Amino acid sequence: MVPAKYAMLLRRMLFWPFTVLYGVVLLVRHALYDTGILKRVRPSVPTIAIGNLALGGTGKTPMLELVLRTLGETSPLATLSRGYGRQGTDIHEVQAHHTAAQSGDEPLQVKHRFPQVRVFVGADRVKAIGVIQAQVPGVKAVVLDDALQHRPLDAGLNILLTTAQRPYCDDALVPAGTLRDLRSRARCAQAVVVTKCVERPTAEEQAVWRKRLHLSPGQELFFAGIVYEQLRRINGLPFDGPQGQGAAALVVTGIAQPAPFVMHVRSLFGKVEHVAFPDHHAFTRSDLERLAGLFGSFAAGPRTLVTTEKDAARLRPLIAGGPLEGLPLAVIGMRTEILNEPERFADLIRHHVGTHPAHR
Repeated sequence: MVPAKYAMLLRRMLFWPFTVLYGVVLLVRHALYDTGILKRVRPSVPTIAIGNLALGGTGKTPMLELVLRTLGETSPLATLSRGYGRQGTDIHEVQAHHTAAQSGDEPLQVKHRFPQVRVFVGADRVKAIGVIQAQVPGVKAVVLDDALQHRPLDAGLNILLTTAQRPYCDDALVPAGTLRDLRSRARCAQAVVVTKCVERPTAEEQAVWRKRLHLSPGQELFFAGIVYEQLRRINGLPFDGPQGQGAAALVVTGIAQPAPFVMHVRSLFGKVEHVAFPDHHAFTRSDLERLAGLFGSFAAGPRTLVTTEKDAARLRPLIAGGPLEGLPLAVIGMRTEILNEPERFADLIRHHVGTHPAHR
């Protein structure tokens, strides 16, 4: 078996010509926007764009939720995302009764967690913000999920995420690597957050990270970790099923990087099996029949079907009358928290919104 580092090197060598071609296309595109040949729009409402350079799995939605919690009682607030995985590209407001096919799993998750927030989806971010301003009079801020590559939008505050396990400084453009944009685009971010950290880096380690990421003196650097919530039933009620060494869990995920989630479930149950689907997977009846069959035989004794909050948004409409109806299905939510200088991070968010010219 080829070691991972050699496999990655081989991949970069094989795909390097295609990566170079893609990089040239990106350079031309960014130059057209940077020189003003292609128009950019700065909305009159405070905007906070959360993005990454990689293809996914950096924790954008949990970071968006952290920003919403940080803004607290500020109201009204709105969020905007493309709504990946939904059918259609129209602009509309997400309602709690929508399905993932209508609005996307992540926007639906945000709406369930923050019912007071106005959640919108739309492929054209500039046009969608105009719709939000028309439908939400006096909106205090719009928080955008995955908008860093949407160059027509000139957001007021850009937060760039990169994982501790695979930071953009060690990655390459697709197809040789997992980056969908140039590493130099990190310069547009006022704050860079290294996500999925196991623990807070020391001051010396933070200084090393700043050099590795090639940050300018004016860019803020934060580190974030994951906090898992208590199990609860898919209908939101407390979970009172068995846990511990004598219990088993069948884990179902359709997310980009499920390993940390599965590891957490292993700390709660004695036996764990994992069924992985692609990110944003649209579950079918045959998928559910397969899961129900496996659930009935993968372990003896008490068993629980465990999934993520993002997957629950896609599974919830399929439970009634389906193969999973009546099975003990539990959901584990997750939150992201800033490990170094959380108050500084909060001040950055609040200051951007509170001092914006629109609110003076």
